[in-house]
Amino acid sequence: MRILFYGINYAPELTGIGKYTGEMANWFVAQGSEVTIVTSFPYYPYWEVQAPYSGNFYQKEVFHDGKLMVYRCPMYVPEVPSGIKRLIHEATFFLSSFFVVLLLLFKKKHDLIFAMAPPFHLGFLALFYRFFKGGKIVYHIQDLQVDAAKELKMLPAGLFTLLFALERFILKRVNYVSTISEGMIKRVKAKVAQEVLFFPNWVDTTNFAPIADRDSLKQNWGFSAAEKIILYSGSIGEKQGLDALIRIAKRLESYPHIQFVICGTGPYKEKLIAMAAADNLLNVHFLPLQAHAVFNQFLNMADVHLVLQKGDASDLVMPSKLTTILAVGGLALVTANSGTTLSDVVNEYQMGVVIVPEDETLLADTIVEITAKDMDVLRVNARAYAEQYLNKENILKKIMADLG
Repeated sequence: MRILFYGINYAPELTGIGKYTGEMANWFVAQGSEVTIVTSFPYYPYWEVQAPYSGNFYQKEVFHDGKLMVYRCPMYVPEVPSGIKRLIHEATFFLSSFFVVLLLLFKKKHDLIFAMAPPFHLGFLALFYRFFKGGKIVYHIQDLQVDAAKELKMLPAGLFTLLFALERFILKRVNYVSTISEGMIKRVKAKVAQEVLFFPNWVDTTNFAPIADRDSLKQNWGFSAAEKIILYSGSIGEKQGLDALIRIAKRLESYPHIQFVICGTGPYKEKLIAMAAADNLLNVHFLPLQAHAVFNQFLNMADVHLVLQKGDASDLVMPSKLTTILAVGGLALVTANSGTTLSDVVNEYQMGVVIVPEDETLLADTIVEITAKDMDVLRVNARAYAEQYLNKENILKKIMADLG
C-alpha cells in the first residue's frame, strides 16, 4: 500500500504523538508499504525546534531507499504555549502544510490517509486530498483537543460552538475514526453516531522491561539505595497540575528518605523550579529528558511513578507515559476520577494505585503509605498487562485488520 501520514508531530520526537506516529510509519515500511509523512520540525516537548533542524523553511527527507518520504513544514513555535498562541501555532502549520498537500495532488495516489489529531482541524486537509485523489481517511484521535481546551478554560468560551461544529463536520465525513481508550470512544460516539475503532498506544516490551536490582540503579542519578524516588517524567504543562507536587514536597520534608524527581521539559518547568527554590526544597530534583539508551534503567530506579491529571481532563486524554511505566513493572500512582477509563483499567487489572485528582492531602498521604509497603504484586501485574495488551505488533496488525 501507499500510506500518507498527516500530523504536526513526528520522529525524532521521543515522547507523545510524534513517538507513536514515527514508530507506526516505520512499521508500515517494514511491512512493505510506501509511506509519505507531512509534518513539521521536531519541537515537542521543548517548544523549541531541535537541532540540527532550524525550521525556517521546507525540508524533504528520504529514508529506507525511498520507501519513506518526510516533508517538513515551517511553523510558529511559541516558547510559552497559551491557548491563543497554540491556535496560531497550529494555524501556521495548517497553512504551510497546505502547499505540500497541493504538491502531493500531482503525485501517485495514497491508499490510506492517516490524519493525526490534535490538531483536530488537520482533518480538513485530509478531506481536501481525498476529494481530488481518493483513498480512505483514518482520523486518529490521540487527545480530545477541543473538549480539553474547553474544560481547562484555555480559550474564550465563545469559540467552542464553532470549534465543535468544525470537529463534527470532519468526524461525519472521514472513512474511519479511531482513538486510544474506551472512555474516549464513548466521548467521540456522543458527538457522531458512527463506529469508532479502538487503536491504543503501545510499548516496546523488549527494550522496556523490569530490572532485578532496581535500588542499585539509584546511585547513577545521585541517590542512595535507601531513598524512595517519586518520579514524574513527561511533559511539564498546565494539565498535569505539577505545582501541587511542589507543595506536597514541602509537606513531606519531614520524610527525608522520600525524594521527588521531575524529569522532562515544558512551558511550566521554570515556574516549578522557581517555586521549589523559593521554599528551599532539598527533596525536589529537576532533570532533563533522559537519553533512550538509559531510559529503561532510569524508569526502573523509581519507586513510585506519578501519572497526574486534573479532574476535568481525566477521560479526555490517555497518558502515553503509562504504557512505558507498565512495561518496566513500575508502581503507578494515578490521579483519575472514578468511572474514567484510566481509573477502571488500572483498578480492574490491579496494576497501580488510583486516587481522586486534585486532593493534595490524599496524594501526600498515599505517597507516604505506599513507599512503606511491599507493592510487588502490583508491579508484577503491570508488567503482565503490558505484555498481553500493549504489544506493538499485535496492536498494529489488529488495526490493519479492522481497516479491511
